Amino acid sequence: MKTLLLFLLVFLPSVVNAGSILVSVNDQYGEPVFDAVIYVQSINGQVPESLPQAAVIIDQRDEMYVPHVRATTIGSFIDFPNSDVVQHHVYSFSEAKTFELPLYLDAPAQPVLFDKAGLVVLGCNIHDHMRGYVLVLDTPYFAEVVEGSGLIENVAAGNLEIKLWHPRLENEIELSQQVVLDENENLNLVFDVNLLPEQMVRRAPKRGKKRY
Repeated sequence: MKTLLLFLLVFLPSVVNAGSILVSVNDQYGEPVFDAVIYVQSINGQVPESLPQAAVIIDQRDEMYVPHVRATTIGSFIDFPNSDVVQHHVYSFSEAKTFELPLYLDAPAQPVLFDKAGLVVLGCNIHDHMRGYVLVLDTPYFAEVVEGSGLIENVAAGNLEIKLWHPRLENEIELSQQVVLDENENLNLVFDVNLLPEQMVRRAPKRGKKRY
């Protein structure tokens, strides 16, 4: 658990008198939630100005995008390696990013630049069941939720708006909380969310049938 949280931290330049926010997320059955994103939308009504540009990887394994949900900042590059033995054709028609990576194995020649805030839904032109999500943010303060919790560090003190996004929230509407973070404070928050049932999508042909 600790290793996963450390892997998902957003490493930022240290902020004087900064605090941290640990967010716990549970569904309507009291179970810990996976694949959510938590982030600081504003501090004292202002959107943070400094955005780190990251190199991000979304793998393709067992005909799935791994991780299923990834958060990053505007200006980040994402690599889409293919670790499967079948070819994939990655694409998105989302407003925040439209792109295609035609059929390939191993790794495409170039990473993809994500230069606009918003939600990017990933698909595969060969395997209809493959879905992935990239939430491109205009804030450096965020974390991905694993096993029901996520930690945001080095957050400046002030009046904060904390938002939560998950692909199965009704109408994909983000939830938010208004909180006050004091200098050097370690704040704990809880989000209780109602998630829509996970939709099962037709999987590709299996053994003995034609594969790409």
